[in-house]
Amino acid sequence: MLTQERYQSILSTVNERGAVTVSELAELLGISESTVRRDLTALDELGKLKKVFGGATSIIKPEGNFEDNVSMREGIMAEEKTEIARYSAKLINNSDFVFIDSGTTTSRLIDFIENTHATYVTNGIVHARKLVQRGLNAYLIGGKVKAATEAVVGAEGIANLKSFNFSKAFMGTNGIDIQAGFTTPEIEEAMMKEAAVNRSYMAFVLADHTKFRRVFSVTFSQLKKCCVITDNLPDSRFAKETVIKEVMK
Repeated sequence: MLTQERYQSILSTVNERGAVTVSELAELLGISESTVRRDLTALDELGKLKKVFGGATSIIKPEGNFEDNVSMREGIMAEEKTEIARYSAKLINNSDFVFIDSGTTTSRLIDFIENTHATYVTNGIVHARKLVQRGLNAYLIGGKVKAATEAVVGAEGIANLKSFNFSKAFMGTNGIDIQAGFTTPEIEEAMMKEAAVNRSYMAFVLADHTKFRRVFSVTFSQLKKCCVITDNLPDSRFAKETVIKEVMK
């Protein structure tokens, strides 16, 4: 396969999926991972995509309603997600009644929770299992399960959320934009996120720097309603809209 053909195949895959890992591209194109990394570097320098740790993300905006499954997203920006999660866990106090949103970064948060006195509520299937395995006081929201994200969504889940008054919520997001706010590809999941933010005294969005300047189909919150915990802020304009903590600056 010629270089330009590889470039086109890589761009088509990244733009179609939104994000892709090096190993997936290598398997899809039948080339080595080192070749994929060189191609991603070249395409990033040309401004055709955004190279990230472990893969690449599309720079096309708006990004529509496609959402990668959990296994694909887990390997993207792994180090950054870990540091964001580590910092976020320190914000939990003994008396807190905490909502933990579904998502790969919020899942890592559970790995660092040391507070056994707080109460935890989640709509993530994996999250609930991890909370229980760590011996934490946990509740799982009931409702329809979305296969791609392993999250509980739907009218029943929203109704359950509306009976709670959380002191803190730790949220995931697919995109962060100054005008569009926090966005996600799917309507039912956006409604769950919106309900959780609205029922929380303080809401923290856990998002690595690749989520900024990206817009998906549905807004679940404006920027001013949530603090952002990120690895490194790529655009200082966002800091004028809400509180942002950089954990790897």
